[in-house]
Order: sequence, then C-alpha cells, then structure tokens
Amino acid sequence: MATLKEIRVRFKAVKNIQKITKAMKMVSAAKMRKAQERILSTRPYARKLSELMGQLVALAHLSDHPLTQEREIKKRVVVLVTADRGLCGAFNSNIIKFTVNHLNAIGKDTALVTIGKKGFDFFNKRQYNVIKNYPGLFQNLNIQESNEIVSYLKDLFVSGEYDFIEVIYNEFKSIIKQNITTETLLPFSKKINTDKKLMNASFIYEPEAKKILQELIPKELNIQFWKALLESNASEQGARMTAMDAASNNAGDLIQALNLSYNRARQESITKELLEIVSGAEALKKE
Repeated sequence: MATLKEIRVRFKAVKNIQKITKAMKMVSAAKMRKAQERILSTRPYARKLSELMGQLVALAHLSDHPLTQEREIKKRVVVLVTADRGLCGAFNSNIIKFTVNHLNAIGKDTALVTIGKKGFDFFNKRQYNVIKNYPGLFQNLNIQESNEIVSYLKDLFVSGEYDFIEVIYNEFKSIIKQNITTETLLPFSKKINTDKKLMNASFIYEPEAKKILQELIPKELNIQFWKALLESNASEQGARMTAMDAASNNAGDLIQALNLSYNRARQESITKELLEIVSGAEALKKE
C-alpha cells in the first residue's frame, strides 16, 4: 500500500490537474459560444446563396465556366480539416481514421492539403502525399485566409493539374455531436431548384443570368469553404469542452478515491502506533 506521503503528492497533483481541466473547459465554452454564433450567422447566408444559385443554374448553362469542367478523374485532391491541438477527445482521431480509409479506397498516393497541425503531423510522418499545409489557421480564423486557400485550390483545378477536389471536415451538430462530412468543392456543380413556383416565375436579371452566375460561382465556393472551416472550429471547441468536462469529473472521482485511501492509511498508521505503545507499556509492567 502507498505511504501517506505518496498519497499526498498524488492527491495534490490530481487536484492541480483538475484546476487546469476546469479552466480549459471554461475557455473552450467561451470560444465555442463565439464559434457557434459565427456559424449560425453564416448558415442563412450560405443557404440563400445556394438557393439563388439553384435558380440561376436553371436559366443558364454552366458548361463553359472553367470551374465547372467535369473531366475524367485521374488526379484528385483531398482537403482535410483538423485541429492544431489535442485534448479534444476523439475529434482528430476519428476524422483522421475516416480519411485513412477514404484514401485507401481512392488511392494512397492522392494529394492531400491539410488544415491544422494534427492532420499534417499524422500523414506527413507516414509518407502520404501532402502537397500543402496550413497550420495555425484557427488561432485567428478569418475569411481572407479562407479565400486564399480557395484561390490556391482553384488554381490547381483550372490549370488541369488536378481533376477533382473534395473537403473532409467535422460538421457541428451540437456540443456533444459532430458529423464527419465529405463535400465536393471542384468541379463546381449545383442542383437545379425544381420549385414549380420559382421555375414558372419571371425574373428580370441585370446583367443576364449567365454573367451573374459566372460572378457568383467563385463567391459560392468561398462561402462553401468558409462555412466548412467555421463548422470544424465550432465542432473542435465543443469536443474540447466535453473532453475537459469529462476529465474534470474523472479527476473528482480520483480525488475521492485518494482521500479514502489516505484516511485508511492514516487510520492504519495510528492503530499501529497505538498497538506499539500498548505493547511497550505491557512489556514495562512485566519487568
């Protein structure tokens, strides 16, 4: 059995860890609220833009736009969005495992663009084809950097170097639930809005629908990717908040167990000392 000193040292260490996990939970909660507000404010705009694109696609042909060219898929890019740090439960491990299985299915030599340090560290160490990495993006997440990434991906596609680009990220559902989502970024395609009222309605476009569509396709791609980053950020903070809450509760259970062990060991020590005193007193009487 551990000595009283060992138990005290361990008790103090667990207590300090619990303070850290509680503080991290509070920080993650604050960040998550901010991230949740950003994604909730972005979703309506993205949804409306998507509806507008669906209407325009019904009125104009996309075949002559360079970002809509469907080619035989010879080379593809997978954009993986992970976190820069750990301590967020299975947030990183689940999406990395999903991506490994996906790459095994489509080809292990598929080009990877990693966003977040965790994804880069895993795949780079295992000699995967990582062509670009964006670490530290979530420390100061802004739409300008997001648009720069989209611009880089568009150049890869338009140049003909790659024929298909998809994004894998965690979609935010709730604090305790994140869904791993795969979305096609390029070539751009949009489902036609088949609402009869909209199809029969007479809209006047200035300039013509085709020109508007050519302008909106890059904006739609930017919003689509920006939304993916916001979803992943909110998911990460929710996962970290949940993980730190569980860690704090586990530390509390361990503190109770250590306290019980300490009291038991202390009681045994006192009992032993009393027995030694009584035994010594009895020995003196016999003399």
